[in-house]
Amino acid sequence: VQLQASGGGLVQPGGSLRLSCVVSGFTLGYYAIGWFRQAPGKEREWLSCISSRDGSTHYADSMKGRFTVSRDNAKNTVYLQMNSLLPEDTAIYFCAATNLYYSDYAPEYDYWGQGTQVTVSS
Repeated sequence: VQLQASGGGLVQPGGSLRLSCVVSGFTLGYYAIGWFRQAPGKEREWLSCISSRDGSTHYADSMKGRFTVSRDNAKNTVYLQMNSLLPEDTAIYFCAATNLYYSDYAPEYDYWGQGTQVTVSS
């Protein structure tokens, strides 16, 4: 089982990025995929989750309206579209998989990708 996150980079405040998480070794619809981030000196923060089976989406309150999670089952890929980025969004972003229907709790995730750096700066 592997997850490969990509799409990070340097973006100006107010800009957008789309992160991708390509999964292999399991069927996307049987696992919920979560997005987390971790900034230097801070705890890992849950951002969003797209549920197994029905693909319903869930967001941390602070992300609603700016971030959108989606998935393409045919490509085994989950996306995180991030708009109106702020300097405080700077962090390493991770995708992870859990065999639960949904979770916003990092210890419940079984598999993790390696992370992709997002830097928001002018």
